[in-house]
Amino acid sequence: MTSRISRLAVAFLATAGATLGVTIANPAPASAAATICYNTSQAPSYASIANQAASIWNNATSNLTLTANCGTNLRIYQITGGGSYAVRTSLGNGRVYIDTQQAAQYSPLRIMTHEIGHILGLPDNYNGNCALLMSGGSAGTGCTNPYPSSAEANRVSSLFAGSRVSAEKDAAGSEVFRDSWPAPALAPIG
Repeated sequence: MTSRISRLAVAFLATAGATLGVTIANPAPASAAATICYNTSQAPSYASIANQAASIWNNATSNLTLTANCGTNLRIYQITGGGSYAVRTSLGNGRVYIDTQQAAQYSPLRIMTHEIGHILGLPDNYNGNCALLMSGGSAGTGCTNPYPSSAEANRVSSLFAGSRVSAEKDAAGSEVFRDSWPAPALAPIG
């Protein structure tokens, strides 16, 4: 008897809703945003720049949140010499190295956002187009654009929705992205 009353109540609500032009549906569960915790303890001079870069990625993507110092998915290091680069161990995990010499020549925020882009699954694009974040240093020292294009941001969103990208790996199985930025000119010794 109770199940019959329940069926009648559901039928009544559906009929009343249809009469009023209301559609009752079971919404699909929203996919949870992935959280990537980054740590700047090894790059204290670049902590505020990392925070700005994280904010850029958080605003550009639909299902991703980069959060400071809540864990170590992403470690950011400050180095001197050798060029800035990223080592992705898996999607959303790895290390970013910011070269202080390069950051003196190129926009540090563009470098940081670009290198984090590798951790988020994007490859380099050496076409010199300043509008594309992943063009890196090929756009020249005058390019200060730290924002991913809509295509780059959409690609990251789709990667975190479940699809994968493959890249070259080192002997340890980590994906390494070097040479995004031309090596800084060294002053002659003498």
